[in-house]
Amino acid sequence: MVLIGCDFHPSWQQVSWMNRETGEAGDQKLVHEPGAVEKFYQQFPAGTWIGMEATGNCQWFVEMVTGLGHKVLVGDAAKIRASDSRQQKHDKRDARLLVQLLAEDRFPEIWVPSREQKDLRQLLIHRYTLVRIRAQVKNGLQHLAMNQGVMKKQKLWSKAGEKVLRELPLAPWASRRREDLFKVREMLNGQIDLLDQAVVEAAEKNEKARLLMTQPGVGPITSMAFVLTIGDVKRFQRDKQVASYLGLIPREYSSGGHQRLGSISKQGNTFLRMLLVEAAQGAVRCDPGFRNEYLHRCHSKPKGVAKVAAARKLAIRLYWMLRTNTGYPEVVRVESSSRVALVSES
Repeated sequence: MVLIGCDFHPSWQQVSWMNRETGEAGDQKLVHEPGAVEKFYQQFPAGTWIGMEATGNCQWFVEMVTGLGHKVLVGDAAKIRASDSRQQKHDKRDARLLVQLLAEDRFPEIWVPSREQKDLRQLLIHRYTLVRIRAQVKNGLQHLAMNQGVMKKQKLWSKAGEKVLRELPLAPWASRRREDLFKVREMLNGQIDLLDQAVVEAAEKNEKARLLMTQPGVGPITSMAFVLTIGDVKRFQRDKQVASYLGLIPREYSSGGHQRLGSISKQGNTFLRMLLVEAAQGAVRCDPGFRNEYLHRCHSKPKGVAKVAAARKLAIRLYWMLRTNTGYPEVVRVESSSRVALVSES
């Protein structure tokens, strides 16, 4: 079997390989020129293991070597770095370290979503990007209104508020800006509506997403984002691992018997963490259990802390819904009982 360590960069990669049967090994720098990378990997037999750190802009490479019959293993970059005791770091050494970890069966492989799951992620990310752009456009219109003394806040987007905004006497270029911003907003509204419908259709086709939407406050976007980010829930042994994976647990600096907790770690998927915080506010309004716990925490903690705590509770509940295939409200009994058997790991 041939083992390859690939230190991947957007425009080139440092490769180190080793043949377990013959003992042959080598190093090479590959520039990402048309056909060069494919030609290099074609010389290795199908079934070659390729180890690389988790990185972006590499989908084309993974699909290409997978099409050649090779197996790609993506590893946790932090754990790979920690496995090397020496402080010396350069590309050739990094590639050789990857080969060493593969040979010693210590490669810290992580879960990688399928091609279909990656594409559905693009749907959610694209929608979120357009929503942010629309918010910037609306802020620009608010700015124009406020400069004319119109302070309507959210009421500016009612029919009466928009009529006032459109009839404001503005200077020529300010008027041109208002006209263009309204056109951009209308265009974005149409695109976002289409994407919203696509998310709803994807969620209705996904059994796990339909299960999560039984929880009050969780809609198609949050449910799909949770399913696509968490993947196979069996890879998490405990619910606390899910909260840690999403960066919803506090940093800890405890020593000498003194516990010191800081802000949340904010590790993991920023997009899903934001959605969970928003969805938790809906759960607080609709779910009595969430509301009571949230209001109780607000008596002693800032509202921001209480919101994050509600998001953490929601993430844990969604985990248990997937882990036990139980919908709301039955899952409330499952997550609070230590006697409920877990799903088989097989």
